[in-house]
Amino acid sequence: MLGFTKPSKSIPDQISLLQERGMIVRDVDGATHALGHISYYRLRGFWHYYEANPGAGDHMFKPGTTFEAVLELYEFDRHLRLIFVEALERIEVAARGAWAHQMATVYGPHGYLDADLYPTKDRYHANLDQLQSEYDRSHEVFVDHYRNSYSDPLFPPVWMAAEFMSFGLLSKFFSALGERATRKAISRKFGLDDRVFAGLMHHLATVRHICAHHRRLWNRRFTVTFPIPRNPPALAATMDGPADRKLYNTICVLLHMTTSIAPESDWPMRLAALVATNPTGDFETMGFPADWHQRPLWAANCSTQKDTGSAALARQVL
Repeated sequence: MLGFTKPSKSIPDQISLLQERGMIVRDVDGATHALGHISYYRLRGFWHYYEANPGAGDHMFKPGTTFEAVLELYEFDRHLRLIFVEALERIEVAARGAWAHQMATVYGPHGYLDADLYPTKDRYHANLDQLQSEYDRSHEVFVDHYRNSYSDPLFPPVWMAAEFMSFGLLSKFFSALGERATRKAISRKFGLDDRVFAGLMHHLATVRHICAHHRRLWNRRFTVTFPIPRNPPALAATMDGPADRKLYNTICVLLHMTTSIAPESDWPMRLAALVATNPTGDFETMGFPADWHQRPLWAANCSTQKDTGSAALARQVL
């Protein structure tokens, strides 16, 4: 194992290094400003796409690569994360509400704590430990009120727990449930099979984490995936099996769930308008099949998908 010996570099030195590697920097002042507010290392994740021989180690750029093109790709990714957050917020709120309501009406206010509901006891205890940690960290007014007013049960009722627990923990409680009838009742609200919904909740929790921490999204290969749904038919026909680790299938489920939760929303059209502004023109890297705009969910909900001029709408709303 080697010791780290790379020295730190000033911003002018960073720009010089990029130029030595073949990047064209048309506006040095603009690049200096950008590197001072975004950072070299964060942008590196975007100019890696423009390297001539990725993995070769020389980090030379393809001929014609400009710093401005890298910034444009960075901005595209930033807008993509922002529009994702909007959809994820709707989905997360709806999932919390559906889980809390079903658990409360079937098992009672504190039934979600019943160990008998969870066949795998180590998962149950791990979830309970995480719940304790998140409960202890929470200073929501309603949490403090429960903590100061009641000593038994230790945890608040499910409708309160659903609001302070993390989305990741919510997905764990759902997937650990042994009663399929309950799981189906919850996932049915989103038109999905419970097994698909369980995997999707876990996946979306990781996507939310990526967006919340401003990490690169546009060409990411996900390690946490979800089963490709067979129903509803429009969703199944829109998704693409070979792209199971790429962004396209995630976009498809967001499209399906958002139109189910908020059918009046213009989010699908704004999404399609934004996707059309992909500055690389490389949709395959995102997992998009060649006929994506003709597939059912896009054709039914995204009438502006071919109009790149409608990107202005996406920019204005974001």
